[in-house]
Amino acid sequence: MSDARSDLPAPRSPWLMNRENTVLVIIDVQEKLLPVVLDSQTVQRNIERLMDGAALVGIPVLATEQYPKGLGPTVEPLRGRLGEVPEKLSFSCAGCAAFLEQLSATGRTKVLLTGIETHVCVQQTAFDLMAAGWDVLVCVDAVSSRRGIDRATALERMTQSGVAPTTTESALFEWVQAAGTDTFKAISKLVREVP
Repeated sequence: MSDARSDLPAPRSPWLMNRENTVLVIIDVQEKLLPVVLDSQTVQRNIERLMDGAALVGIPVLATEQYPKGLGPTVEPLRGRLGEVPEKLSFSCAGCAAFLEQLSATGRTKVLLTGIETHVCVQQTAFDLMAAGWDVLVCVDAVSSRRGIDRATALERMTQSGVAPTTTESALFEWVQAAGTDTFKAISKLVREVP
């Protein structure tokens, strides 16, 4: 006998991301930074897949650049898919007024962080955004640092402090929420790609 309630929408956990509450943030994935971090190609491809998924479900994508005069612009093809990218000198994106204005304008409550470097700009952004009231997640396979110990320590410290770790695949499936739609099929295709 089937459960008569199986077709009714279940209450969603406040811990889950969805297309209405999430913003994807890409931190400082720049020409002179990306080549020197660990697993740079995997990180870039995972960010691209997250951008593709965000476009499919209508999630806003924001980005920043740390001192682009010295570190170069955001790498292509990411840069060509972004709107205005604020420049910053502060390591934390929260220290950049233009970024905070963009983030606030989305009206979203959850921020999924990606980018480099995990132990500097990503970590400081995570802590500052949490302090300002956002729910912060970090996509562990879409962040990196030059040294493994810095990346690992930052991820552990963020997790212990309340930043929720997730992965590219997990985020994509949270955003789509259910199977059986064209959007699900497109997301599934992204998930099957091996960076």
